[in-house]
Amino acid sequence: MKDDTFRSSLELLYHVSRELASALDLRTVLQRVLFQSLKNVGGERGSIVVLDDNGKTLDAAIVYGMQIHDHTTQQLRETMERGLAGWVMRQRQPAWIPDTSKDERWLRRPDDAVDRSGAKSALCVPLLARERLVGVLTLVHPAPGAYTKDHFDLMQAIGDQAGIAVLNARLYAESQRQARVMTALAASAATINATLRLEEVLQRILDETIQAMQVETVALALTDSSGSLIFHAATGQNSEGISRQPIPAGQGVVGWVAREGQGVVIPAVREDTRFLPEVDQFAGLDVRALACAPIHAQGRVIGVLEAVNPLSGVFDPDALLVLAGIGNLAGSAIQHAQLFERLQAAHKRYRELFDDSIDPIFITDLKGKILEANRQAAVLSGYTSRQLHDMAIYNLHDARPQTGNARLDKIKTGHTHSYESVLKDKTGRASPIEVYVRRVVFEDVECLQWIFRDISERKDLDTLRDDMTAMIYHDLRSPLANIVSSLDVLSSLLQGKENESVKSVMMIAMRSTDRIQRLISSLLDISRLESGQAIVSQQAVSPSSLAGDAVEAVRPMIESRRQVLKMTLPPKLPSIWVDVDMLRRVLINLLENASKFTPPEGDLEVGAKAEGNWVQMWVQDNGPGIPFADQERIFEKFTRLKEEGMPGGLGVGLAFCRLAVTGHGGRIWVESQPGQGARFHLTLPILKSK
Repeated sequence: MKDDTFRSSLELLYHVSRELASALDLRTVLQRVLFQSLKNVGGERGSIVVLDDNGKTLDAAIVYGMQIHDHTTQQLRETMERGLAGWVMRQRQPAWIPDTSKDERWLRRPDDAVDRSGAKSALCVPLLARERLVGVLTLVHPAPGAYTKDHFDLMQAIGDQAGIAVLNARLYAESQRQARVMTALAASAATINATLRLEEVLQRILDETIQAMQVETVALALTDSSGSLIFHAATGQNSEGISRQPIPAGQGVVGWVAREGQGVVIPAVREDTRFLPEVDQFAGLDVRALACAPIHAQGRVIGVLEAVNPLSGVFDPDALLVLAGIGNLAGSAIQHAQLFERLQAAHKRYRELFDDSIDPIFITDLKGKILEANRQAAVLSGYTSRQLHDMAIYNLHDARPQTGNARLDKIKTGHTHSYESVLKDKTGRASPIEVYVRRVVFEDVECLQWIFRDISERKDLDTLRDDMTAMIYHDLRSPLANIVSSLDVLSSLLQGKENESVKSVMMIAMRSTDRIQRLISSLLDISRLESGQAIVSQQAVSPSSLAGDAVEAVRPMIESRRQVLKMTLPPKLPSIWVDVDMLRRVLINLLENASKFTPPEGDLEVGAKAEGNWVQMWVQDNGPGIPFADQERIFEKFTRLKEEGMPGGLGVGLAFCRLAVTGHGGRIWVESQPGQGARFHLTLPILKSK
């Protein structure tokens, strides 16, 4: 008899095993486990709860009288927390309760009252697979003591078979769900990244989310510079009621998600303290449940994606996985769109500046072929934009000597090269231009930018000045020579006569004519030196002697202003090889300027020292000083500092000084701080011994 019972049990388990192994769908497996258990063990009802690896409920099935019944989340939570199934899960041991009214592990409900269904008997076993707890199976019989030891053993045997089946079905369901998620995300990625227009990208993100999540409404918020969130787009029911007011960082569910950088699913928002109606509640939309995921880009949260009210009433188990996946896709797509919009805006601004510039601008490749030209370039050259695109920059002006290989290499390193040239327009008319050329990156290609500046007016003015200079020199030189001769005669006639007033007037006249002669000579020297003529009348002279002559020439001016002049010249300075008259005039010019800009009773200094093959001389004053921005410009011809209270002049003195010093191979510069005076330095060549 025992052999027959054992054989029947084996056949039963084999049949149950085959029945369970023939299905992979989790819901089907759960139903078959319950039906086979009730059929072979007996009972009025049964339930099975599926757990994940963390002990959380994944799914469940309940059977009453061989009929599948719905269950609620609250019902499952109570059973797993305080009922028999929860005890079995925690202890990982089976339970046999002959009388439910006498066992504290049984969760009593109103139906268990004596005047209703009353006491029952129950069996509950853990479903184990490979040492993993995958679920709990419970059977209930309406009569106490209905289950025997044989039923208990059979229940455990069925549980062992069911554990493997449930685990396989769970893994299959997870793999199917992951496959669906990956398929959905792949489709979403293809759709979202199909455009770079930010408005379209946001709308595609919303469309993909509402389709994948099956919810009433989807909204997308982005962070601003202060960290607050602003909803930029929404779709679905009453989406127009979503406020665009900034949400302070950390407030509400969306603020919490943005701050923590992790998603959340809230099945009942009224039970969650993070939900703030004034932040998370949308006008015209009753928010009951929501899922929210951060939008990441380059390791930081740039916004949140929110799905509201699932159409089925509850979110799917993979809802957060799907929403987070779309959020990650959205981050890169939004950032690319934002970068593209900024690039487009920058390109538009560049285009506007390029086309509206008052100067002609050309963009060429490194060989000089014109790629782009603005409107002013077409106006100045006389060619249309299309015609210019078929030309080289060298067809418009002679640039090759100015942009040789060495200069081109310098331009490529970021330096701007400038020079003067002549532009030949379409009619053959020549116009003087100043050219600025530099390296730029145009549409991701290394190019050259050429800016042409029409300097016709400046050239005309320079010609006028040169003509006036020539007129002054030629027209004044002859009468001035007569005046000088006359003064010499008068000086001879007055010798031996004691008339101090007449002598004083004569000295003033002679010093004035001497200044006029120096000015005329300097203008002539400027013309000669600018034309490239070399200095030929050089001779050896002592720096002390040269400085002494210059000081004597300006001494009356210094004494009249009660200024103190200090001479700092070592006694054994080497002789210098210079045009004596020219360098005398240079020092006189610097001393006159120093006296002119120094207040009465101020201090002046003339100094010199040997430096290798050069003698460095300087003239120091304690006047108002020269701004750093003007310290190079003051050596340009006809340049004067136009500041209130500053003495006037022609603006040729320092230009002459620079040309004279550089003509000797030396250099001249100024060191000055505003309010602390100025010191002009010049270097002159030492006489070389033969």
